[in-house]
Amino acid sequence: MAKEKIGFVGVGLMGHGMAKNLVEKGYPLTILGHKNRAPIEDLVKRGAVEAGSAKELAEKSEVIFLCVTGAAEVEGLMHGKDGVAAGAKKGAIVIDTSTSEPTLTRALAEELAARDIVFCDAPLARTPKEAEEGKLGVMMGGDAATFEKVKPILSCFADTINHVGPVGAGHAIKLINNFVAMGYGAIYAEALALGRKAGIEPKTFDKVIRGGRMDCGFYQTFMGYALEGNRESHKFALRNAHKDMRYVANLGNASGIANALAAAVKNSYAAAESMGYGGENVPLLTDAIAQLNGLSPLHAAKRRAAE
Repeated sequence: MAKEKIGFVGVGLMGHGMAKNLVEKGYPLTILGHKNRAPIEDLVKRGAVEAGSAKELAEKSEVIFLCVTGAAEVEGLMHGKDGVAAGAKKGAIVIDTSTSEPTLTRALAEELAARDIVFCDAPLARTPKEAEEGKLGVMMGGDAATFEKVKPILSCFADTINHVGPVGAGHAIKLINNFVAMGYGAIYAEALALGRKAGIEPKTFDKVIRGGRMDCGFYQTFMGYALEGNRESHKFALRNAHKDMRYVANLGNASGIANALAAAVKNSYAAAESMGYGGENVPLLTDAIAQLNGLSPLHAAKRRAAE
């Protein structure tokens, strides 16, 4: 049986690995070009075809993946005369793997359902490394029939695939997941600053935490910068962390809950971005919090050499 024609928008850090696994597993793949040509050219060499617009990509595809920064980018890609919605055909499935806002997700699903097009959410867990290895986690929101239909496609780049509820539920749980993760980051950064003020260096802090009950995978990648000066130890920009925490605040407001901790976490990332750290990866929150407390960056020389 012929495999579905796949369209993929957003072949950046995460998207390249996902798209690579799709084309290598035999799916006809159309990708949308952008200014970073390296991943585009690599995928074309592997058998993908480049489209000139999101509309053209949608016209050639039965299942369309979006893997972009957030809600504004998703809405921009979907709408307009050259958008995905303009080119998508009856029966198409659009899968948004971005970290977006559940309210937009549900609105797009309702809009496209009137044309017999399915829009669902399948945000991702883990890192670009796992994307390349085909070992991402997926949290899919949508109806059960659509989940079963696309699960074999998702399994090309994910080894943990959960159906978490109706459309919008994937994006909701992804935001909650990121709140927990970025909350850990905010705690680690403040704990490191507090330790330094008390005369405890990061290596000593790490000896106590690593291997104990407070250790985890996120801790280990986050501490790659504090211990070794590795700016690439956790590839997720602080500006994107701040964006996700704003989405968490919106989710809290829509739910009507008291979310004081989420607000505090958001403000840590807001402060870091306002201080010029937005383009740095999340572990550099350590230096932003240090600076707020009158401490020097942990690896100032390494940072200057990389700039």
